[in-house]
This record gives sequence, structure tokens and C-alpha cells, in this order.
Amino acid sequence: MGMSSGTHPKVVVLMGGPSAEREVSLSTGRECAKALVSEGYAVVEVDAGADLPARLAEIAPDVVFNALHGRWGEDGCVQGLLEWLRIPYTHSGVLASALALDKQRTKAAYVAAGLPVVGSVIAAAADVRSRHVMQPPYVVKPNNEGSSVGIYLVHDNANGPPQLSDDMPDQVMVEAYAAGREMTVTVMGDRALTVTDILTDGWYDYDAKYKPGGSRHVVPADIPADIFEACMDYARRAHDALGCRGISRTDFRWDETRGLAGLILLETNTQPGMTPTSLSPEQAETVGIPFGKLCRWLVEDASCGR
Repeated sequence: MGMSSGTHPKVVVLMGGPSAEREVSLSTGRECAKALVSEGYAVVEVDAGADLPARLAEIAPDVVFNALHGRWGEDGCVQGLLEWLRIPYTHSGVLASALALDKQRTKAAYVAAGLPVVGSVIAAAADVRSRHVMQPPYVVKPNNEGSSVGIYLVHDNANGPPQLSDDMPDQVMVEAYAAGREMTVTVMGDRALTVTDILTDGWYDYDAKYKPGGSRHVVPADIPADIFEACMDYARRAHDALGCRGISRTDFRWDETRGLAGLILLETNTQPGMTPTSLSPEQAETVGIPFGKLCRWLVEDASCGR
């Protein structure tokens, strides 16, 4: 990996940045930086701003640990910069990052790989505000933002179309609502770790705007073996279909009344949250990989040309 000759490789933990998910990224970055220091790395925390190329040139790290979330950090932009500067970096490369953050293109890749999804269309936000572009119930979400930007659920008895907020992009994804339990699987390299069942209380508030709210994680998920195995298999296949590297996390919805036919993929996250209580580190811990070791593995896996 072209490490410098010193015994302590210098790692820049890239965090913050200008996306809507800045705060999550700062938490991820701080926790990963702390873990990497305890693993013996020389760590520099960098809040990604417009001066990023100059900062990286000045610090000259051996590796960049990408702890950014959302646009710029998760969509191929920063990956392209790191390729240009020839600095090895963690997680997915340019193409996989760009692909996975575009929900519609992610779905196309899933379908091409024979993975199950629910129907969706890309529509102008103006149309979505003025009429039902799909038979309710359906969900409206930005096509290329991370988790913290608005998601709207339109119930089957809705009086009218959703009143999308002004900060929604001009083009949005409208997706048939998939009932059921939410589950997730982390893939680390070529290994699916385990399945988490995410149990949430009071998911949708009165105006049907998505709130992350309180949730409990059951890990490993207490679900039938065939569903568990299917989640693991589908997550590995999704990771490969999108060309992900390092770790990724694929989210599922399972309608248990329909058995295996009720399992669908929602999306794949190429920069999953990385605080010790986040879903991916919690899965790693469950299968015997402590947080520090997970962070170390990501640094050792770093490269260019991803």
C-alpha cells in the first residue's frame, strides 16, 4: 500500500464537509480517529472544506480514512480527488460511490443482478406536489442524498399529494411503499457479517415526514433461517453488483406475511455510520471484530484505483 518507512503510518480522517449529514460525519470521524490512535496510527482529523487539496498536500498522509457521509464525500467526488492526488483511501471508489448514492441507478444494478426491489419512478417535485404520481401508499425521497434529508410517506387514505418542503431537490424518487420490518446487513470485504432487525416505535409522525426516532437493534436478527441467509446472500451480491470496496451496508424491508417473496432491497450505503453504537460496528462486534480492529482493517484495505 506504499506506506511511509516510519513505523506509524500517518492517517488523515476526513470528516464533516458540506453535506446535509455533516453532524453524523463528525461523530463518525471523531470515533474512528480515537480508535485509530489506540491502534497505533498517527492520526490527523480534517474537516473537509474547499481547501482540502491544499490541506492534504501539506499533511501528506499515507492513507485517508473517509468518514464523510452524503454528497461530496459519498458520491465519488472526494474519491476522484484522492485518486488524482494518488493517496490511498478507504471504502468504495469513484464509480461505486456515485452509483450507490443514486437510488434509481442502484435499483437498476440490483435488478440486473437478479435482486428484488419495489417499483419506483423519478418525478419532478412540482408534479409530486400537485398530484399522486403513483397509487398510494408510496414514499417520496430525494434520489441522491443520504439519510438525513426528508422522506415522506403518503398513506393509502391520504387526502392529497404530499406537501414537500422547499429543500427537496427538483427531481425526487417516488417508490411503492414496502410494508414490513427493516433489516440491514454489513459486508466487509467479501464477507456478510450478520443481520440486524431494526425495531422502531412511532415511525411516521402526523404529517408523514420521516423521523429516525428511537429504534432498538436486534442482532443477530431473530428471523427464519432462510430469510437470514437470503439477506446475507443479497447483501454480498449487492456489494459486488455496485462494485463496493471496504465495507458497505445494505438495507432491506421484509413483509413477513409473504415469506421470502416479501424481502426487498432498499439501498446500499457505501459510507455507513461508524460510531461504536452504529449498525455496522455493532454487527462487527457481534461476530467478534472489535471497533478498533474494524477501523484498522479499513486502513489496511485502503488503496487507489478502487
